[in-house]
This record gives sequence, structure tokens and C-alpha cells, in this order.
Amino acid sequence: MSTELSRLSELAKTDKRTRFLSLAHLLTPAALIAAFEGLRKDASAGVDEVTYREYEQNVWQNIPALHHRLVSHQYRVQPLRRVYIPKENGKERPISIPALEDKIVQKATVTVLNAIYEQDFLPCSYGFRPGLGPHDALDAIGHTIRGGPIAYVLEADIQSYFDMIVRDQLMALVERRIGDSSILRLIRKWIHVGVMENGRLLVTQTGTGQGQVVSPLLANIYLHYVLDEWFEYEVKPRLRGQAAEIRYADDFILCFQYREDAERVQTVLPKRFAKFGLTLHPEKTRLLAFGRSALPNGANMSKPATFDFLGFTHLCARSRRGRFTVHVRTMRKRFRRSVKAVAQWCQQHRHDPVANQAAALNAKLRGHYQYYGRRTNFRGLRRFYRLVQQLWRKWLNRRTRGKRLTWARFAQLLHRHPLVRPRICHACARSRSPA
Repeated sequence: MSTELSRLSELAKTDKRTRFLSLAHLLTPAALIAAFEGLRKDASAGVDEVTYREYEQNVWQNIPALHHRLVSHQYRVQPLRRVYIPKENGKERPISIPALEDKIVQKATVTVLNAIYEQDFLPCSYGFRPGLGPHDALDAIGHTIRGGPIAYVLEADIQSYFDMIVRDQLMALVERRIGDSSILRLIRKWIHVGVMENGRLLVTQTGTGQGQVVSPLLANIYLHYVLDEWFEYEVKPRLRGQAAEIRYADDFILCFQYREDAERVQTVLPKRFAKFGLTLHPEKTRLLAFGRSALPNGANMSKPATFDFLGFTHLCARSRRGRFTVHVRTMRKRFRRSVKAVAQWCQQHRHDPVANQAAALNAKLRGHYQYYGRRTNFRGLRRFYRLVQQLWRKWLNRRTRGKRLTWARFAQLLHRHPLVRPRICHACARSRSPA
């Protein structure tokens, strides 16, 4: 399988106009097994109510049967199960969960398609790509703004992106590279399948069903053509100065050297998106002065603007040597959400054994440090660590009867069950050479 994918990648890289007419044969039993093993073992079940562990018990019979249905065109996509998760603004985000076998086939298909599209995607795209993650995008922001004459940032937000993708236009873009009718048939089934909610089957006219394994790749393909290629090959050559894009899934910023360039793009960008059924959020899309020239000096004493991206607030700053740099802080909303989650957990589990509580809190702290532990954010980590201590003591104190848990006694408890101290997990920004 890896040899076939390598050949596929080489061909895709050699000729960007090649359409691949024969791909379905790569969805072999071995590929399906590998896809199954790559799924999250604790993921929620779909409408079939089959969990990973249940399917695993008879996997060597289940996978060949699934493969037979694929090659004999008897494979049927099951409706998605709709669930809702809370958003930072108090609203809820709809998530569509596919059945387990649909996850398997989607993941195997994504592996094949990634071999092609990884040769097409531009270096500005970081979301849901093999070997890349949010910290690569965050590193790119620092390198781009510190290392170039960037003075303006256009912060953009697409409204309900996954739900607003126009399916016919998506398929037309996919067909620029994919000509295998079997693969195209599968993709159409996945994006047109209905959603089960409160016992009713709902069918929508747009979107890819956020929560499906295939959705991130399809979303990347859509914005690759709608935004990335358009900005790189049509917009940038017409600008007066330098410009750059940094995108993680549907979150992106555009950086400019000159304000006139930024304003021109800010005017034309909504029109470009409207052609593909997308809308920019008017309140969350804004142009701000951000860069070396935005720092306070003799002529400009105003406080520089900031922008939020991937859970961090970005600020113009000076290093200890007085050089311009970009610092990051945990976004206030994200910080409050993390603290609230710890408070709720401590309240609900205050009667658990102390050793168990300490182990769970340490897991939460390590997860927080792992994401927010960037070099200029140590103060935020330390504040979070102290608040976790305070919350733990507060709820341990609530379970005692008459015997108050003083700070001295709590210090002794921490000596026996220490909490993980703050640590920087992303000390050095990694540069990324263009593909």
C-alpha cells in the first residue's frame, strides 16, 4: 500500500493537471484494517451504535465483509447521528457522527486522496494535514510577521463554514483531480447522507457534515481552490507590496505590507467567497495595524491592536534586546473555559480518593501545558496552575466536616500529591520551508 501511495504522490507532484481515473482498487482489506486501527478507540458511536471495541472483537470477519460490499457496490452509507457541543459564545455546534464502518471507509479513502492532495496544497495551509498541526501555523505567524515588512493583518472568520459548502461546486473542484467514478460516488454518498435527530431523518442541501472523517479533507480542498490558490496566484501578483496567508482549516489571517493592498483585498474577499456560497462574519472580520511599525514610538504612542488565532491572542512586543517580536497569550475566553471546566470537575469529584483526584488534575494540567505552553505564555500557565490549586483546595475543603483545610495542611497534601508545575512545551518556533 505504501509503495502504491508513493507512486501516486510522485505522479501527482510531477503533473498538477493529471486526473486520477483508477483509485478504488487501493481500498484493499489491508487498507481498511489500517484505517480501522487508526480510528479513535473512545469515539462516540453512530446510528449503528457499534463501538470500536465491539467491532474489534470480530474484525477479521467484519473487514472482509465490508470490502466485499465495497467491490460489489452493495455498500450503503448510514445516516449521521447529530449531537451538539457547547461553543465559547454560549451557543451549540452541531456535530454529525457517522457509523463505524463509514468511518473506516472514509479514513481509508482519505489516506489515498491525501497522497494526491498533499502535492497540491500550498505551504500556507496547516489544518488537518499529515505531520502538521496548530503550532506549525502559530510558528508561521511569528516567522512571517517578524521576518518581513508586514504592517497589517486582515483577521477573517467564515460563518458556519462546514455547513455552507456548496456540494455541487465542491464536487466540481474534486473532479479536477479525481476521475475515478467509484471514489466520486462514495464522496457524493457521504456528503448527501441525511442526519438523524430526535428520531427524524433530516436532509440538508449544503455542507459536508462536520464530524465525518472525510469532512476536513473536503473542506481543505474547497478552500484550497477558493482561497489559497486564488490569493497566491491571482491576488499577490497584483499587490504593490508583500503579502502572506496563514490558514488552519477555516481559520485564516492575511498579512500585508501596505494598507492599500489590505483594503483592496478586504473589499474583494467577500465577493470571492460569495461565488462559492460562503460568508464572512462582519463582526469578526477586521483589518488592524500589526507589525514592527505598530509598536509605540515617538510618533505613534497608541497601544497596538491584537488579534486572536487558534486559542492565542497575538501581541506586538519587544524582546529583551529591544527587537520587535510577536508574543502570544492564552485567549481570555479559552482561559475562562479551562478554569470553569476544572472547577466543575473538582466539584463533581471532590469525594474521590485524593490520589485519584491528583492524577486526573495532573492529566488536565499536562494537556493545558501541551497546547498553551508556548515560550511567551509562561505567565498564563503559572496563573492557570495557581487557580487549579485554589479550586482543588476549595472543593476538598467543602467535603470536610468541621475540620478546615488550611493552606498549611493543603501544602502538606501537595507534598504527598504534587501537581505538575508549568512548563514550556513549544520553546522554539520551527521554520518551515516552502513545499
